[in-house]
Amino acid sequence: MKVLYRLKSEGYDAYLVGGCVRDLLLGREPKDFDVATNASPEQVKQVFRNCRIVGRRFRLAHVIFGRDMIEVATFRGADNDAKGAPKADQEGRLLRDNNYGTLAEDAVRRDFTVNALYYNIKDFSIVDYVGGMEDHKAGVIRLIGEPELRYREDPVRMIRLVRFAVKLGFTVNPACEQPIFQLAELLANIPAARLQDEALKLFLSGYAVQTYEMLRHYGLFEYLYPAAEKSLTSEDNGFPKMFIAKALANTDQRIAEGKSIAPYFLFSTFLWDAVSIQAEKNILAGLPESIAYQQAASKVISKQVQHTAFPKHIGMAMRDVWAMQPRFLARSGSKAFRLLSHPKFRAAYDFLVLRAETGGADKALAIWWTEFQSASEDKQQYMVANLNKSAPKKRKRRRKPTVKTQRHE
Repeated sequence: MKVLYRLKSEGYDAYLVGGCVRDLLLGREPKDFDVATNASPEQVKQVFRNCRIVGRRFRLAHVIFGRDMIEVATFRGADNDAKGAPKADQEGRLLRDNNYGTLAEDAVRRDFTVNALYYNIKDFSIVDYVGGMEDHKAGVIRLIGEPELRYREDPVRMIRLVRFAVKLGFTVNPACEQPIFQLAELLANIPAARLQDEALKLFLSGYAVQTYEMLRHYGLFEYLYPAAEKSLTSEDNGFPKMFIAKALANTDQRIAEGKSIAPYFLFSTFLWDAVSIQAEKNILAGLPESIAYQQAASKVISKQVQHTAFPKHIGMAMRDVWAMQPRFLARSGSKAFRLLSHPKFRAAYDFLVLRAETGGADKALAIWWTEFQSASEDKQQYMVANLNKSAPKKRKRRRKPTVKTQRHE
């Protein structure tokens, strides 16, 4: 409200726009608030000391209030070259988008009709140039403009369409749906860092299961996680298909319960099958088990970051979880206690349980570790000492004492 009314007092137009208006109309609490104005980023910075300008392709003003940030965007206009055509690459993607325009021009530049609703503080009305209110009431996701052209301008719109359709519970307009099957491959041209940001929004918003199913339906998932898609097409008795689906369901459940989630855990489930297969190949080639898993993890991660470039700390955490899976089998002596003290033990244990629940690991092994970690120290010592108690023992043959032994006795 401070941003809106201060811009108004300085003689500029300012509107709430996008997802916040859409969500407020649905009775939901918006995740954040965006402002659209006819003031340039430099003019916004003159109005607010607590402002910084960011972006190259899209120049935006961020107004900071402690931990909160309000994004202020200047109305966009057409960004054309001397011949009147938009500046785009060979695939049709826009290369620059810093031409400013009017409110009406800004509206038609946005991606979906329900995201192009403006709240006007002057008369407390909704400004709608693209039929967004009708689609909002009907529960329909529809692109503004010609779908194929808009997808070619920015292929990430295909992913965003899936995310909004699932999140809002809206249906997809058929005309916007059909081109996706032919244009999904355009995602291969999107920077991996940007796709990683989209992946976090897709799978860590509480709707991971439906999102995953819809992405696979449109053929989009394979451009985010090709190794996972490959393993899903060669499943064995429902594994790893059920493994990934169960991980997604658990993630949604934790979010619904207000619990914390670790992105690396979910992403490690996507790539586990590829890592385990490569590790088995390395072991057959003569490598020690620990080295085999390290090299397998490095190979799989190096390929994956070409599609979704997650930070190094996420990759390191994924490596720890994967490397600890074979170590759960070695429980004799002090090995079980050393594993229990590992910083990533809990995540690796949850990973083991998930594997056991979906047929990828021995259920008895998961049960043993469940009991072991919560047992007293004496009970833990007993469990380790009696690991092989149930195994049949060979009966030793008695030997007659020798004469020398008899004399000694």
